[in-house]
Amino acid sequence: MAPFTLLRPQGAAVPLVCDSPHSGTFYPDDYAHAVPRELLRRGEDTHVEALWEAVPRHGGTLLHAHFPRTYIDANRTLEDLDPDLLAEPWPEPLAPSEKSRLGYGLVWRNIRAGVPIYDRPLTVAEVRHRIDAWYLPYHAALSEAIEETAQRFGAVWHLNLHSMPNDAYQRLQIVSDRPLADFVLGDRDGTTCEPAFVDLVDRELRARGYTVARNDPYKGVQLIARIGQPARRRHSLQVEIRRPLYMDEATRERNEGFALLQEDLTAVTRTLAAYVKDQVR
Repeated sequence: MAPFTLLRPQGAAVPLVCDSPHSGTFYPDDYAHAVPRELLRRGEDTHVEALWEAVPRHGGTLLHAHFPRTYIDANRTLEDLDPDLLAEPWPEPLAPSEKSRLGYGLVWRNIRAGVPIYDRPLTVAEVRHRIDAWYLPYHAALSEAIEETAQRFGAVWHLNLHSMPNDAYQRLQIVSDRPLADFVLGDRDGTTCEPAFVDLVDRELRARGYTVARNDPYKGVQLIARIGQPARRRHSLQVEIRRPLYMDEATRERNEGFALLQEDLTAVTRTLAAYVKDQVR
């Protein structure tokens, strides 16, 4: 199994690159997890790549991972590794984040609070293999797509595509008096993307009846932090979709809302493609 699928623009290209790092459903044979597969699937952004399948038809690039995020998370830095997961010291310096403390770092330790994925520590060699065989090829493909687009057009707009569980606040141990929005747009508090593009995505979604929040509870993590450099005309925005809009969270099957949401996101994609095309004329 290849680590990813890369779908290039069909017809005239526009400076739009989209990636779904967490929608993978292929579980490698060496995973050796100690919890049922059904629990692990709670970590998937299942079907997100299908929701955005129109991106190449409108001139954008779409990359999506095949491996599950619980196996290795492409939206974490290599330093965001939990030392408590390992059977031996990691040979390079680590910088575990709050996500790692909760068990959701580069390699997940927990599938939910108090439920460990493994019944033993992992060896350095096991984690190295995941990095070399899955994580690094995905990042290389995304970096190449971003660089090629930026060089060709002088600018690039990147959408980092995700979905979120309906109990996101609870999972993140956040107390909120607001219901979870249908969409959460994350630009790391305005630092990774031009406001006009974020505003456009917001308006397009609200116009179709969806609720939208910004940076609550997701601000965006490693990928948009690295790619988003507005001063260089490199704009990166994370888009989270509330899962019950399009699937049954227990079975991971598409529900009756999938087709409408896919149709709405196709229309949004069309508008975004026209916008970025106009910006580089």
